[in-house]
Amino acid sequence: MKLSFMGAARIVTGSCYLLETAGKKILVDCGMYQGTKDITRRNYEPFGFNPREISHLLLTHAHIDHSGLIPKLVKNGFRGRIIATPPTIDLVKIMLEDAASVNEEETIHENRRRERMGLPPRQPIYTLKDVKACFPLFKPLEYDREFDAANGIRMRFRNAGHILGSAILELWARERGKETKIVFSGDLGQWNTPLVDNPAIIPDADYVLIESTYGNRLHGEVSTRGDLLSETVKETYERGGKLMIPSFAVERTQELLYYLHQLVRDREFPREKIFLDSPLAINATKVFSKNMRYFSPRLREEFADPFDFKGLNFLRSAQESMTMNDYRAPCVIIAGNGMCSAGRIRHHLKHNLWKKQNTLLFVGYQAQGSLGRVILEGAEIVRMMGMEIAVNAQIRQIDSFSSHADSDELLKWMGGFGRKPRRVFVIHGEEDSSMGLAESLAKRGFETHVPVLGETVELP
Repeated sequence: MKLSFMGAARIVTGSCYLLETAGKKILVDCGMYQGTKDITRRNYEPFGFNPREISHLLLTHAHIDHSGLIPKLVKNGFRGRIIATPPTIDLVKIMLEDAASVNEEETIHENRRRERMGLPPRQPIYTLKDVKACFPLFKPLEYDREFDAANGIRMRFRNAGHILGSAILELWARERGKETKIVFSGDLGQWNTPLVDNPAIIPDADYVLIESTYGNRLHGEVSTRGDLLSETVKETYERGGKLMIPSFAVERTQELLYYLHQLVRDREFPREKIFLDSPLAINATKVFSKNMRYFSPRLREEFADPFDFKGLNFLRSAQESMTMNDYRAPCVIIAGNGMCSAGRIRHHLKHNLWKKQNTLLFVGYQAQGSLGRVILEGAEIVRMMGMEIAVNAQIRQIDSFSSHADSDELLKWMGGFGRKPRRVFVIHGEEDSSMGLAESLAKRGFETHVPVLGETVELP
């Protein structure tokens, strides 16, 4: 039995793990790399395996760093089944369509640059047609139901508490009459968040792959995030400014809407408008509303639909988005993408980052090399969209909004195993985070390993 770390090893993005067992080759996630150009160039490189030989792709959740290279996989010959929870399938379809559109648009701009430099044109990673070719391969699997993926291999999804439809993967493989259990954590969520239930506790495993996005850090108190958001809204309103929130389209945006809905309901919100400026986030919000049965009981008791309320305005077209350039009244603008590396948020920063009355609020992880990380680390001037822009707006961060478990919560989840696994592989984190979590686990008696990209290990 072999396990190869084809992505998200000592790096956060590009999740992809190849398991060779029982005469089959199975892929867990097939994510896109995000961040600096040195990182994203990997998206254009060949896979480190033959897609035609993969029988199943088991998808833990819809985020692009876990699903974004599925169309490339299919384009290169994969014809197996893609198994995911029903909400994940609903979300990943709209996210891949959006990723294709963004990639095709970016390729056009890149090829203009390459033409000026006398370089050959670049082909997009995949097109909308390639995305559509993936859809017939999806097979839904509900939480907590076992499925025989192949002869000698069975699996089950458990709730990961990360985003709508996110899953922990339990996989059993039988070789030479002996069964080995491997658990892939996927991305684990925080405890006691308003939208989804807590991550499921798994009692046993032979091997565990655990994410470590926040493996050496703690979040702020979840209970205070609504209050901190309210304070930021009010202080920006009193300055007469715009509150810009770069947000991931899936989960983070909907959680923001939930808290803003609470403020509106309780009459604690200023008399200003909220603009959701992201077609992807708007479509994702519709998927969330459609799948209310997958949310926590407490949320369903509080709101019939937490994502629909007075004062919320959707900006679907680019023309509607551009009207915000001349909008003078205080307001809240939620726009993609969450790391400011692309999307409509960059246009809002271009027009508003240099104005002292405005606020830029970060509510999500900022990867190394991203514009968001540069601003958060104190840059006074940033270069974007071909110009230099002064950072005069107020910069704020609420780190408790993260949809990832922090170091204490990761350790809490690992403590749920009744007997210690033979080995724990620490993945999906920048190197310091992964090494930090591995060290903490080792102190608790776990045998740990932090793999490098492309490494293959034997699982006895």
